Amino acid sequence: MNLSYWEIKTWLSNIDFTIVGSGIVGLNCALRLKEKFPKAKILILEKGMLPQGASTKNAGFACFGSLSEIIDDLKDHTEEETLNLVTQRFNGLKRLRETLGDRSIAYKNWGGYELFLKTDTELYQSCLEQHHTINTLLEPLFKAPVFQWKATSSGFNQVQPKYSFNAFEGQIDTGKMMEALVLKVQGLGIKILNNCTVESYEDLINSVEIRTNHFSFSTKNLFIATNGFSKALNLTEVVPARAQVLITEPIPNLHFKGTFHLDKGYYYFRNIDGRVLLGGGRHLDFKTEETTEFGETALIQGQLEQLLKTTILPNTDFKIDHRWSGIMGVGKQKKALVKKLSNHVFCGVRLGGMGIAIGSTIGKELADLLD
Repeated sequence: MNLSYWEIKTWLSNIDFTIVGSGIVGLNCALRLKEKFPKAKILILEKGMLPQGASTKNAGFACFGSLSEIIDDLKDHTEEETLNLVTQRFNGLKRLRETLGDRSIAYKNWGGYELFLKTDTELYQSCLEQHHTINTLLEPLFKAPVFQWKATSSGFNQVQPKYSFNAFEGQIDTGKMMEALVLKVQGLGIKILNNCTVESYEDLINSVEIRTNHFSFSTKNLFIATNGFSKALNLTEVVPARAQVLITEPIPNLHFKGTFHLDKGYYYFRNIDGRVLLGGGRHLDFKTEETTEFGETALIQGQLEQLLKTTILPNTDFKIDHRWSGIMGVGKQKKALVKKLSNHVFCGVRLGGMGIAIGSTIGKELADLLD
């Protein structure tokens, strides 16, 4: 790129902190750095026209884990570790709401539900038997029973007679949330450069040399917040995970509102603007969905449509209005990867599909790695 003196001087000189990724983590990292170092010059680099990955492409669930997900977590984590995971998600949601305000993110506390298919008898029975145990585990955090059983709404089909209900969860408008975050960051004088991909970096004695697809420059410190795209910057502990989504055209008198999980959280749906947003199905083809390429597959999209026809909207005509996908960052551990990589390089990645819940907190923790 043929940069002018003015462009180099204004945008690419004397940079204190450079953040890679303008998603939830990157923007919250910038806010925290500006709070700690008000006079610092901060630059955010974003590979997409809009924030790539999952921050603007998620389903907008303000959730911290369904009953079956938490039970499943206990298979690989201790009770203390599981409680810590839920606590981080709960506190992260609280921080997000306090940072932006409920109105600006269109937060609705309509609760979270978990449906169980008639074919999922074993999972259903396991959740019925263990919900008191999970409520006891979460009691120190919520000071009340989190999960209750209610008769399943008559609008659903081929499901068990009861569903799990969680009054502490809600939903947001993802687009409004990200717009509010971007405006807040830019209002503090923090610059964002879009369509700029970081290809490599080198940590030197007193600075980090960054090479992008357009130019190279120097920064005092580098913060990596690319989550699903982190392997490109040699963060091999993060595996990309594509999540496919569809949304219907508006449906008159839609019979439900709230956020819903199905099949251990591998499917999820909600109401939004009189429509049904439905996503998931990654477990149908894990290997193919370990990709950083956006797109949809016939296998998963077909199953999503089938789920709409047979279970969610069994007696309702509907049309699919739009389809898209997002890229998450997952790994063997559900705990996010927040650490110092070298003298001047830090990372906050591997959010495991919980970006809305923990992104604000991880952004703060990432910034706080700097002494």
